[in-house]
Amino acid sequence: MTITMIIELLVVLMALWVGARYGSLALGAISGIGLAVLVFCFHLKPGEPPTDVIYIIIAAVTCAGILQASGGMDWMIQIAEKMLRKHPDRITIMAPFTTFFLTVLVGTGHVVYTLMPIICDIALKKGIRPERPCAIASIASQIGITCSPIAAAVVAFSAISIDNGFNITNVQIIMVTIPACIIGILMAVAYSWHRGLDLNADPQFQAKIKDPVQYAYIYGNTATTLDKEISKDSKRAVYIFLAALFVILVISLLKMMGIEVLPAYNTVKAVEGALPITLAGDVTMTAKQLASTGILLEGETTLATKQLTMNVVIQIIMIMAAALMIIFCKAKPKDAIKGAVWQNGMVAVVAIYGIAWMSNTYFANYKPEMQAILTDLVSSHPWSIAIAFFMVSVLINSQGAVVVSMLPLAYSLGIEGWVLIGVMPSVYGYFFIPNYPSDIATVNFDRSGTTIIGKYLLNHSFMAPGLIHIVTSTIAGISISYVFHFVLGLY
Repeated sequence: MTITMIIELLVVLMALWVGARYGSLALGAISGIGLAVLVFCFHLKPGEPPTDVIYIIIAAVTCAGILQASGGMDWMIQIAEKMLRKHPDRITIMAPFTTFFLTVLVGTGHVVYTLMPIICDIALKKGIRPERPCAIASIASQIGITCSPIAAAVVAFSAISIDNGFNITNVQIIMVTIPACIIGILMAVAYSWHRGLDLNADPQFQAKIKDPVQYAYIYGNTATTLDKEISKDSKRAVYIFLAALFVILVISLLKMMGIEVLPAYNTVKAVEGALPITLAGDVTMTAKQLASTGILLEGETTLATKQLTMNVVIQIIMIMAAALMIIFCKAKPKDAIKGAVWQNGMVAVVAIYGIAWMSNTYFANYKPEMQAILTDLVSSHPWSIAIAFFMVSVLINSQGAVVVSMLPLAYSLGIEGWVLIGVMPSVYGYFFIPNYPSDIATVNFDRSGTTIIGKYLLNHSFMAPGLIHIVTSTIAGISISYVFHFVLGLY
């Protein structure tokens, strides 16, 4: 690694660090400064902006935002709350699985903000230390992103894998990630079940509730969505959303079974290495240039059939579902724009746009050097790429951006696709530094004050369950993927 490479890497890391300190839109915007330095000061060739992933996020967030505006998401939260309140003594295990499956359904972890105060309320009323369910529920809400067929990280993984010769569908990905992450959640729940002191034995908590004001604040309020009336239009919006998700799953399953239902289109493919051709008037054009004009010359161009890709299918179906909710469910687009799902989703778009573009620029220009540095390590221990995924995620707060930035490099190192699917849970590491909105919100929602960000920043409530999950789910993911690949021959 040369001095120039190290300096440029420091530029990338500095942009990520500064962006993380400012948060929100600054994550992507400040990455633009890093990109500018790499391009204009060090003259690196700009990488490709991750447009495919951005389009998918926009489509999915638009659909989820319209669902929220229709009131459909309130109905989903109500159903979740009824399940949680039916078994309050099991809140520590039910809360994380509720937030996990909500994220799997909707494709974003930002749907849980309404549910977090309810989880805390149930725990307090049952005398359970709220830190136990709240911390792991926040972790689980982000874990679900690698298990959702419409999440940007999953779709990007599929698209990039196909480009690198490993044909994989969304369903095949989540067949590994869902059981792996469920195992990880169970292990984190086992740790959390008796975590910390019970409330009746916690001297700090007992001292706090001796103050009548604090007692009224902690026990005097009841957070609930059950008193909210759900209209038929809101329920209809949920049915439309679930139908769209079902169609996407069915198409992916059919592709996995070798049944192609998507349309295919003829495209002109220029023969590589074809000699320039001189036309009338001494105009010289290559076969590729001729193909772009629609002129076909025998021996210079060929007709190729290209199948419609799943990332395009997901965009079409999500946008269509959003339109149907607007037309038939009285969902107001202006309300969607004001909602938390839309706003946080658009922040993710800007983050991925800036972060992934800057990272791609650096890695694309130094791919041979990276291969030389990492080949020996990943050849002996291909699973070690999980460490790199995790470390990058700690910095950039986006699983989709980690996939877009790091997966092409991983394939270029010769790591097999089944290994990369197995380690996919490791792309979630932004709990490590507790500055992500869902973690901060969870701390604020816990009226008991047991869910904390510690004095030394890293000694926070999310660290232990997060690390337990990542290690366990990654090991489980590799094991499951190994069985699918070598024993069952699924891919």
